Amino acid sequence: MFRRKEIFHLFAVTVLLLIGISIGLAGNTIQGVISPNARSGHPDNVVSPGFTLSMIAQGSDPLENPSGVITKFGYLNDFPPQTIEPTKTEPDINTYIIFDHNPGGPVSGMDYGRHFVFQGHENANDLAYVTRINLDITDPAHRITLLTPVDATGKTGFDRIDGSCWNPHTKTLLFAQENGNLGGVIEINGDFGTPARTLYGILGRGGFEGIHPDDQGNLLIFEDVGGTSVNVNPNDLTSPKLARNPNSFVYRFVPNNPTDLSAGGKLQALQVKIDGKPVNFVPVDSQHPFGDVFSENQLNLHTPGTSYPVKWVTVHDTDVQGTASFDANAAAKAAGATPFKRPENGQFQPGSGFQTFFFDATGDTNEISADQPDLAARGAWGSIFRVDLSSNRDKGKISIVVLGDVNHASFDNLAFLDSQTLLATEDRGDTLHKQLNRLDSIWAFDISKKHPNNARLVALGRDVASEIDAAFLDASTPGFQNDGDNEPTGLIVSDGAAGVDGLIGTVLNPANTRIFFTQQHGLNVLWEVIP
Repeated sequence: MFRRKEIFHLFAVTVLLLIGISIGLAGNTIQGVISPNARSGHPDNVVSPGFTLSMIAQGSDPLENPSGVITKFGYLNDFPPQTIEPTKTEPDINTYIIFDHNPGGPVSGMDYGRHFVFQGHENANDLAYVTRINLDITDPAHRITLLTPVDATGKTGFDRIDGSCWNPHTKTLLFAQENGNLGGVIEINGDFGTPARTLYGILGRGGFEGIHPDDQGNLLIFEDVGGTSVNVNPNDLTSPKLARNPNSFVYRFVPNNPTDLSAGGKLQALQVKIDGKPVNFVPVDSQHPFGDVFSENQLNLHTPGTSYPVKWVTVHDTDVQGTASFDANAAAKAAGATPFKRPENGQFQPGSGFQTFFFDATGDTNEISADQPDLAARGAWGSIFRVDLSSNRDKGKISIVVLGDVNHASFDNLAFLDSQTLLATEDRGDTLHKQLNRLDSIWAFDISKKHPNNARLVALGRDVASEIDAAFLDASTPGFQNDGDNEPTGLIVSDGAAGVDGLIGTVLNPANTRIFFTQQHGLNVLWEVIP
């Protein structure tokens, strides 16, 4: 099934991506780290020359207002005690905001400062939670505040909180739960002490990750729901079933009232057309034993140099269907939207007037799948797409910017350093780390080029705690409940502006811009990247 033109495309893209070219950034140059760290021992993080890392918080740091088993930044105080080690709560995407007032905290009358980083914690079992790091506070007793205490049952009621953002239109924080059709969005007031509320009947239930508002109050939401896995070789039904069927959607929510999301609106999803026909979800069933995994549409969509029309299709309208909770993924399939292979996050391009955004798809995160040329040509290593919308933002074009390969794979969080430099983290996972004997990286891509030049900003290491966890996993230790190798996540580049004119997607103020990411799993460290 693999044709000569596909081989040429893969070879050309791989060669271009492997060229080590420096990228300019606001007066700095990302020279790049030549090689990733091997999956052995506990190597330090390696940062491109001209940049350093500063630790902001780690998992063992105490919360100033512990609640139930939630007592530390990144570890639960499990009771009864876990037989191996405490549960690690996996602080995920970071949101950096500068408020013009003291948002308060558990200590009445205390000034908590103006600079804050918020995290959702990707823990499960109704014990996911939200923390606020008070950057202006140096006293460790008041450095980190819990915003979602447990209830009378000892639970927060939330699971696998992943994405987050500040919405200047509503002056609230939004947190997305990546929990399949039990996920959904949580809204929290920026000031301390206001109970969180859910938006399940407005935005639906879905395995949501990245979430970002535009200047009109619309929300982009990216969903990661792994599809049914099929054989990596369609001509060998004994081959491993590791190729994921595209099953996740890119959404837009258009609110009736941008200042109050509870007033409802339209949830829409992106639809791609190829040769005049919509690319729809294809189930894995007796009529389609491989779903859409090996289709010509998937090859076309992932071929560099191509471009296809897109539009937003409405999947739910509260004015018509009401505000009862609904399955966003199922609604998107019914509406004929186009699924992708695990979108994780997206970003508006600064200076584009919110008409251009980029998003990534993680792919299959397995070498056995990605080594199949048919699958590599269809995004098995991961992909980064670009969407250019028309002036009314209802339709536009989609093109692929980066087709992943063995060296650039499993893309997760995205962030713009400037209008032409896109950062992308990797989340290869323990399996792919072991298969290739390499850990994750944070990449910088110069998207001003037709074939983006790139440089490795960070070659992620592995802390001692993560090394131990990986050993437990490798040994299939009974009762072990934590993740293994470290992963870079929560990448954000922001000047902290809290107004609409300072949204991520506008041109940042370089003097105020700060870069954060979390080295998740293990010690659960939040780092600031300092040029």
